[in-house]
Amino acid sequence: MKYEESFKIKDLEIKNRFAVPPMVCFHWSDDNGYVTEKNLEHYEALSKGGFGLVIVEATAITKRSRLADTELGIWEDAQTEGLGKIAYKIHEGGAKAFIQLLCAGGNGIDPNAEAPSTMDYRGGRIHAKEMTKERIKETVDDFAKAAVRAKKAGFDGVELHGCHGYLISCFFNSRTNIRTDEYGENKSLFAIEVLKAVKEACGEDFIVGIRLGVFEPHLEEGLEHAKAIAPYTDFLDVSYGGPSEGYAPEGFPCSEAVYGASVIKKELPDMPVFAVHNINSREDVINALDTGIDMVDIGKAALVDPSFAGHILRGEPYGQCLHCKNFCRWNPNEMADKDLKCPGFIKFSRMHG
Repeated sequence: MKYEESFKIKDLEIKNRFAVPPMVCFHWSDDNGYVTEKNLEHYEALSKGGFGLVIVEATAITKRSRLADTELGIWEDAQTEGLGKIAYKIHEGGAKAFIQLLCAGGNGIDPNAEAPSTMDYRGGRIHAKEMTKERIKETVDDFAKAAVRAKKAGFDGVELHGCHGYLISCFFNSRTNIRTDEYGENKSLFAIEVLKAVKEACGEDFIVGIRLGVFEPHLEEGLEHAKAIAPYTDFLDVSYGGPSEGYAPEGFPCSEAVYGASVIKKELPDMPVFAVHNINSREDVINALDTGIDMVDIGKAALVDPSFAGHILRGEPYGQCLHCKNFCRWNPNEMADKDLKCPGFIKFSRMHG
């Protein structure tokens, strides 16, 4: 498979195999969750950078479901004006636009957080209580209402945040879901209910997918979840789960997450499957697509170089993430520092220009 080839999710044609995954831009918004000029500039740059698809960062479906107090929100109608400007910028730049919908659960900032089961999160800083069935139904409805706002804002689709230890992920994972009711017996049930509610609210023409943790907590469970939700989702964007154990065979050329995505694709050949993690060069892109997956998520490399996709498509030098860790300008603790510059593109251009 070639990275410049187009492909379709239902009737939506995406011009190539490069996607920007959802990545929260900390400290750009405020407690109200409204879009700022920085957000607009950021997504405009990405959309002009050659990517076929841009997935807007994790956006909270309610104020109490946030993972950070400067996260974008989609919990009230007034927020759709700014989000609509993002969707417009992405389309104007030539890409398709999805937005990720988040309920953080115990891994958020709500001191009265709820989760599938009562337990401590964030190193004991958050003591989450088990969700009642009434609260589960309310949360399903919150997802559906948020998706309707996304559609009204002009997005082509939504992606549910179902990995990284947030609420849907915790329903999937047997280490965080120890319920004895139907949501414990069928750990995919909550995700299925959310997917069905969103589709019913938004209609069949609207793309509805999910970011899925493939190791939840093991590959076997992740694969079973993928199969269970396949009839209800339009795509699977595969990443890591909550408390989990990932692996890849010796000699596999990509990350564990890409391996998991390739296993899902083999089991569900008709399902559009995205893969992520450490896809940081042209060679990485080729290796990932050669596993059979449909779309590569370019994360940190897109932050370093918003035109990463375009540079590769044109055979030009491109930026790479140098894994600066705590010195990264995109670190949640550092992004408020206006003077901190990412060195990735400069260094790579000098090496290869």
